Amino acid sequence: GGNLGTPGCVSYMFSRKGVVVIDSEGLDEDEVMMTALDAGADDMIVNEDNFEIRTEPSVFNDVHQAIKDAGYEIFEAEIEQIPSMEANVTDEAAVKSLTKLITSLEDNDDVQKVYFNCDLELD
Repeated sequence: GGNLGTPGCVSYMFSRKGVVVIDSEGLDEDEVMMTALDAGADDMIVNEDNFEIRTEPSVFNDVHQAIKDAGYEIFEAEIEQIPSMEANVTDEAAVKSLTKLITSLEDNDDVQKVYFNCDLELD
């Protein structure tokens, strides 16, 4: 019992994204975003002391290069597994209720159904 390691669930919860994190001190947010978007980035997240630029893996190198060429200080640049928006089961309450649901369904004879539901929920 209690095994949550179903491949179906996890594969929906993460997607591969290129991430470039740069020092935001003294930078113009719009300017950085324009540079990133022009290079093909999807999105930029503004954090307290850095900007996190997200890209598809296929354009990651282009974006990384553009940011470097613009002279921004890069904290990190790599392709990571990012929790995807559609399946926002990363917050604890949701994870707990999902765990509870699966646990309560585990007593059911038709265990396949649990995994099938899980896939549907997160599709």
